[in-house]
Amino acid sequence: MEKGTQNKSTLGIASLVLGIISVITNLFWYMTIPTGILAIIFGVKSVKKSGSNCGKAGLVTGIVGIALCVFIYVSLILILLLASL
Repeated sequence: MEKGTQNKSTLGIASLVLGIISVITNLFWYMTIPTGILAIIFGVKSVKKSGSNCGKAGLVTGIVGIALCVFIYVSLILILLLASL
């Protein structure tokens, strides 16, 4: 494997791992947001450089992780506001 190809595949793998971490640690926003953002950044770089499938999967899992985190916290705030009425 060439040196450049190995770097491109490691970006895709790193994106996928960070995306999975962002989905698993969804209740802890201080872990989900940074890992999700890094997964998206690494996924975009990997897809642009080599079209990596791991990069695409990392991009999707990063977006899903951040979206789930936002959904959980917005719905929790709405529930608490409606309960106080």
